[in-house]
Amino acid sequence: MTQEHKGTALVTGASSGIGAIYSHRLAKQGYDLIIVARNGERLKALASGLTEETGRTVETVVADLGNTADLARVEGVLKQDRSITLLVNNAGVGGTAPLLAADVDKMQKMIDLNVTALMRLTYAAVPGFVARGGGTIINIASIVAIAPELLNGVYGGTKAFVLAFSQSLKHELAEKNIRIQAVLPGATATEFWGIAGTPVEHLPNEIVMSAEDMVDASLAGLGQGEFATIPSLEDAGLLAAYEQAREALMPNLSRSMPAERYKIA
Repeated sequence: MTQEHKGTALVTGASSGIGAIYSHRLAKQGYDLIIVARNGERLKALASGLTEETGRTVETVVADLGNTADLARVEGVLKQDRSITLLVNNAGVGGTAPLLAADVDKMQKMIDLNVTALMRLTYAAVPGFVARGGGTIINIASIVAIAPELLNGVYGGTKAFVLAFSQSLKHELAEKNIRIQAVLPGATATEFWGIAGTPVEHLPNEIVMSAEDMVDASLAGLGQGEFATIPSLEDAGLLAAYEQAREALMPNLSRSMPAERYKIA
């Protein structure tokens, strides 16, 4: 039986870890791929292996999304390639150092990649998705989007942006047949931790999920129609209650008079 062709998925940060696993799983599901990362050798090896295993077409784009010119090239691909039906905004960098021990220039680069690049790639993709009648965007956030105390505060702030931005996209594009998923992984066994400053081997085993399990859970969540997927969360009711509390706040956030407790006696 011929496998359904689902279009092309563009995956950022695809040369290793979570991005490489997304690329593999999506190729197996019937997507051709455009894989984006800085490491050209790894990309080439991944592309060759995926094509051999799945028969799918895999194009590589060597780009540093923290570099304005490279980012613009990937934006151009998203604007021009009408076969793209799925964008996985996975590229990102983390940090574990507290403010007093962190390098502010590294914090700026984190914002450039985690926030600016993700935002610009989304803006590049969405008009084409709307024009073609649909598409899917998977934004990789983190549990620190809702628990910023756990790691570096700038990192938490960037991932809170990803979650809030995704929530807005879901609202704005609700009638446009565009699926939005925000994925909030906990600690995941990838190179991320060593680059962030705390090797994964230093974390308790009971909180670290394999990257394969994380991606498979997130794709299961996408298939189940979830907006926010927290792969580790056993009780989905906790997340539902969190969202219900947020929605209950919304009608009460902007009024013409201060709340009674703020009025001067």
